[in-house]
Amino acid sequence: MSAAQETLESSEIDATGYADKREVRRLEGAMLCAGVAAFGLLYVTQAVLPSVGAAFGVGPTVASLTVSFATGGLALAILPMSSLAESFGRARMMRAGMLTALVLAVGCALSSQLWELLTCRALMGVALGAVVAVAMGHLGDEIHPAKVSAAMGLYVAGNSVGGVIGRLVPGIALDFGSWRFALLVFTAFAGVAIIAFVVLLPPPRRFTPMPPRVSDHLRAARELLADSGTRKLCGIAFLLMGGFVACYNFLTFRLTSAPINLSGSAASRLFLAYLAGTISSTVAGYCAGRFGRRRVLTIGIVMSLAGLALTLPNNLWSITGGLVIFTAGFFAAHSTASGWISARATAHRAQASALYLMSYYLGSSVLGATVGIAFLAGGWGATVVAVAALAGVALTLALSLDEGIRNP
Repeated sequence: MSAAQETLESSEIDATGYADKREVRRLEGAMLCAGVAAFGLLYVTQAVLPSVGAAFGVGPTVASLTVSFATGGLALAILPMSSLAESFGRARMMRAGMLTALVLAVGCALSSQLWELLTCRALMGVALGAVVAVAMGHLGDEIHPAKVSAAMGLYVAGNSVGGVIGRLVPGIALDFGSWRFALLVFTAFAGVAIIAFVVLLPPPRRFTPMPPRVSDHLRAARELLADSGTRKLCGIAFLLMGGFVACYNFLTFRLTSAPINLSGSAASRLFLAYLAGTISSTVAGYCAGRFGRRRVLTIGIVMSLAGLALTLPNNLWSITGGLVIFTAGFFAAHSTASGWISARATAHRAQASALYLMSYYLGSSVLGATVGIAFLAGGWGATVVAVAALAGVALTLALSLDEGIRNP
C-alpha cells in the first residue's frame, strides 16, 4: 500500500469518527496487555492449588474454590458490568476494573485465612468482569470494521497467553518460595501489563453515555432464551468449561502426588498444552465455515474425550499428549459454539454473547469445584469419568442442534 493510500484510508477512518491509525495501534497494544493481565490473574491460583491446600489444611475440592470463586464472580458480573459500562464509559470501567483486580491480587497473597483468600478471589472476578464484559464491544465500537478483526485477534491472543503465563509463572516461582511468593511474582508481572494498558488506552471517540436499562437487558435475555438452540449452546458452554477447568484443577494434584511426584514447577509446565487451543480455535473457525458448525463442534468434543482417555495411564508422555488433544478439542468446540450463538441471534447479539460467557464461567465456577468430589472418592479415574459424562451430555446437545439461524 502506498503512502498516499495509507493517508487516504486513515483520513477516511478518522472522518467517520473511528480511531485513527496511531490510536488503533495504541488500542491494540492496550487490549493485548489487558488480555494477558486479566486472564492471568483469573487463573493465577490454579498452578499452586496443592500448596494452597497444604497451607490452609484443606483438600483438593476446597482448594479449587480459589478458582471457582473468581470465575463465579466474573460470571455474575458480566451482565451488570456490560450495562454499567454503557452509562459510565467502557474505557473508565476497564481501567477501574484492572486496577482494582491488581490491588485484590496483593490481598490474595497477604491473606492469612482461607475465607479472606476466597473473598479476594471472588471480588477479583467481579473486577475482571469490567474488562471481559466490555472489551470486545469497545474494540468493535472504536475501530473501523475494516480494521477490527486484527485488533480482536490480538485481544484473544492476549487471553490465551495470559492463561498460560498465569499458570506457568506461579508454578515456576514455587521453586523459590511459598504460594504467596508465587502469587506476588505474577502480580508484579500483571502490574507491568496493567500500567501499560492504562497508559496506552486512548480516550474513546465514539462512546455516548446512556442511562442504565436493566429492563432492556432482561427482555433481550428472555427473547434469546426462547430459542432452544441458544439454550443448548449455553448448556454446552456450561458443561464443557466446567469439565475443562476441573481437569486442570485436579490434574495438578495428581501430577504432584505418587506415583508421578513432579515438583510444582515441573507440573506447571504442562499448562503449556493450553497453547494448543490457540491453534485449534483458529482452525475450527475456518472449518466451521467450510464443513458446518455442528460437525466441527461435535468433532471438537470427541477430540476432547479422546485426549481425556489418554490421561488415564500413569505415564507422563501419555498424560502430556492426552492433555494437548483434550485442550485442542475443547477450544475448537468453544470457538465454534461462541461464534454460533452470535450467528443464531437475529437481534441482541451483544446480549447473546454475554449469556454465553455467563454460562461459560458459571460452568467453571460450579463444576470446576464439584468434580472434586469425584477426585476425592475415586482419584483421577473417577475424575475422568465425571468430566467425560459432562462432555457426553454436551455432545448430545450438539448433535441435536440444527445449522439454521434460528431454532424456535
